[in-house]
Order: sequence, then structure tokens, then C-alpha cells
Amino acid sequence: MEPVGTRPPTAITHTALLTGRLLRTLWRMPTFLVIGLVQPVIWLLLFGQLFRSVVNLPGFAHGSGGFLQFLTPGVVMMTALFASAWAGTTYLQDIDRGVMDRLLTSPAGRGAMMCATMAYQAIQTVIQSLIIVVIALTAGARFPGGGVGVGVTVLAAVLLALIFSALSNAVALLTRQQATLIAISQFTTLPLMFLSSAVMDLHLAPKWVAQVARYNPVEWAVVAARQAMLAHTDWITVWTRLGLLAAAVLVMGLFATRAFRAYRKSA
Repeated sequence: MEPVGTRPPTAITHTALLTGRLLRTLWRMPTFLVIGLVQPVIWLLLFGQLFRSVVNLPGFAHGSGGFLQFLTPGVVMMTALFASAWAGTTYLQDIDRGVMDRLLTSPAGRGAMMCATMAYQAIQTVIQSLIIVVIALTAGARFPGGGVGVGVTVLAAVLLALIFSALSNAVALLTRQQATLIAISQFTTLPLMFLSSAVMDLHLAPKWVAQVARYNPVEWAVVAARQAMLAHTDWITVWTRLGLLAAAVLVMGLFATRAFRAYRKSA
């Protein structure tokens, strides 16, 4: 039997080491984490005050806790969406600097290389989501769902981030073009956000928007988080939306894996 100390590292060890490499970069340059929070905080504090009377409109179904309580889950998901849409830039930088070639000639597991970027994005999403919730609480928002509601909100944000980071990774590996990745990110993120209830109750939106939102992962995450933060949570709705998000993670994970194989064959 081979001694434990000489066993080759497992896939989990490879993933942990590669994730640590990305986290060290974030630790040395936390500016990226802070910049990613600037716009969401503006949305939360400025729009939360500017449109706080919206909850008094007839048909606004989530106004009992105030607009800040309504807006916070949407801002958390918006942050996860925008940050994960740029996840593919890590691969593009590694390709341009030759790091990808060195990794491919190393014993590092190919699956671990993909899992590490997604794990890094999940950790970043957890940190940013908790910061936004704390800012909302400081600004006066109250969440009757308590710690469980916040936990579900963070979980939904992580699942959403995994979906779009996998998509971003796949686009980066297939196109290898920064301009193309930026164009696709901008083309998808804003429409997906506004075709959901992230910033406005869908009861006040056109019916076609509500119909489209039923198939929108951003809407699934927002609904799960908003329900979990209520005093009387509809857990069937919460688990259904989380299940849809988990299924989408698997689909996008497979897509990203196939994109990675296509890159290896063409590299």
C-alpha cells in the first residue's frame, strides 16, 4: 500500500490549492471586491430612499416591510449576477499570460481548474451578500425571516453566481476574446435583472414581463430570498426555486466542462 504522504493530491486538494491561488490575488488586491459593491450600495441606499413610496401603490404586494426590505434581495442577486458575469476574465488573463499552458502541463486536475474558479466566485458572493445585508440592516431594513432567511438569501445568491460564472467561463474559453465576453455580459445581465422582480413588483409590470420572469434564474433567486425573509415563509416556493437554480447550475457546469474540453483540443 502506498504511504499516505506520497499519495497524489486528490481532486479536492487540487481545487483547494487553485482556489487559494485566486483568493490570494483577492487578498492582495481587495479593490475588486470593493468596486463590485459600489453600484449595489448606491442602488440600495439611493433608490431605497428615492422610491420608498412605491410600496403605497395599489397592487404592490410586498409593501408591508417597506421598499428597503423589498429591494435588498434584489440588490443581493444583482451583485451576484454582475460579478459572476465577469468570471471568465480570469481564464482570459491566464491564457494571455501563459499560466493556462503551465497549468495544463502540470498534474493539476482539469475538473479542479473549473471548480476552483466557481468556488472562488461563490466565496466572493458570500462576502458581498453578507455586507449588503448588514448595510440594509444599518439603513433600517428589518427581515422577519431572521438568520434562516439570510442564509437562504446567501445560498440563492451563490447558486445564481455559479450559473453565470460557469456561463462566463464557457464563453471565455470558446471565444478567447475580452471584447466578446464584455458584449455578451452586458447583453444578458441588464435584461435579466429588469425582467425579474429584483427592483419592482411584477404585479405592476406588463403581463408579458411576468410571463418571461417565470423562466428567469434571477427571478428564481429573488423569489426564494424574498420569501425566506418574510415572517410567514412559503417554503414550498423557496425549495422549488432553489431546486430550479441547482438544476441550472448542473446544466451550466456541464456546458462549461465541454467548453474546457474544446479549448484543450484546440490549444
